[in-house]
Amino acid sequence: MTEKEKTVALYPAETRRRERFDRKSVAIAEKMLRRVEGLSHRPEALTPFLETLSDVFVDREDAIRPEGMPTVGTYCVMVPPELVYALGAMPVKLCGGSYTAFNIGDDTAPRDACPLVKAVMGFEEIDAMPIYQNCSLMAVPVTCDCKKKLAGWLSERRPTSVLHVPANRDLDADMEQFVGELYALSAQIGKATGESLTYESLSDACRMMADAQYELSRFIDLRRRYPRLIRGTFAMAAMNAMSYTYAPTWTEQMKALNDELTALARKKQMAVKENRPRLLLTGSPVVFPNFKLPLLIEEMGGLLAGDETCMGERGLYDPPAVVDRTVDGILRALANRSTRPCTCPTFADNKRRVYRIRQLINDYQIQGVVYHVLRGCLVYDYEYAILEEEMGKLNIPIIRVETDYNEED
Repeated sequence: MTEKEKTVALYPAETRRRERFDRKSVAIAEKMLRRVEGLSHRPEALTPFLETLSDVFVDREDAIRPEGMPTVGTYCVMVPPELVYALGAMPVKLCGGSYTAFNIGDDTAPRDACPLVKAVMGFEEIDAMPIYQNCSLMAVPVTCDCKKKLAGWLSERRPTSVLHVPANRDLDADMEQFVGELYALSAQIGKATGESLTYESLSDACRMMADAQYELSRFIDLRRRYPRLIRGTFAMAAMNAMSYTYAPTWTEQMKALNDELTALARKKQMAVKENRPRLLLTGSPVVFPNFKLPLLIEEMGGLLAGDETCMGERGLYDPPAVVDRTVDGILRALANRSTRPCTCPTFADNKRRVYRIRQLINDYQIQGVVYHVLRGCLVYDYEYAILEEEMGKLNIPIIRVETDYNEED
């Protein structure tokens, strides 16, 4: 008997469950990709980003990286990618967007738990995704109660580093604690990779990420100057693809996209007509293949002109401001960059988010706001009333859309 036949003979029910998962999850990912590809005016340079999403979610391939490089699974943008790269590993964002994995995780997590966390648990339970199973370490910042319980659940199954995020990023004592969290994380990554953290490795990693941030800044500038140049669904696909791509590779892909968009802008070839409503998407993360909301907006004739989600542009854009050129100085700069400009509602005082959204409305000539709330995502749901009041002052319509991980809602 082959190994596969032995497994089927020993665990027939589990094998059938995994086969059902493979069929359903692949079918949904393929369907979402077809819908993305079916949108008009798709740039040629978007193809590598869509291929990455297909490789990971359809073909079940691992993250794209240099051979032999280990991966560290991250569950929030507050894990600095520079720190992971400096220690010889590649960060892979593992927040789950799979409806099929969500259904499996639903048997493990409480009924009202966040669907994103349920999807992560489902991927872990089914043991079918290389991007999850091949990680040498999991890094989980505690940004909500569900992430806190997820960290404990993961730590019983694989090496896990738990990062305690300060409730108030403006207090020096809280920031000092977060710097300590990054030191602890670096020690655990170093243990997994066998590498030591040095000023040279940190500097090289910061330069590598700065190249990616530069191309993203070009992309943001193009969208700001020409709000109708590219569909927001395409932009979100490119940002999601970075989660599974080695940073220099993604940088080259984004450079090619920027060059193509620049040429289209010179020819005044826009993606949509001028009379299409320009919308901003904010709120809970939009993680592939859960692209139903951006697709709905643009398939119904709207233009997703900007997004303020942590899987979008704000997850990468801010570079660290390094003053003290030592290991400690760079780590402190990364700690500051990861928290002070962040608009995540995990913080007790989050006036920065209102300011940032007002800025985006002005930059992208926004005419309406779609506020995305994943069922059970209380931190984002709590801030809707605040944002609704602010949008009223600006005479900008806003709608709250609560969704779960299924195709019917």
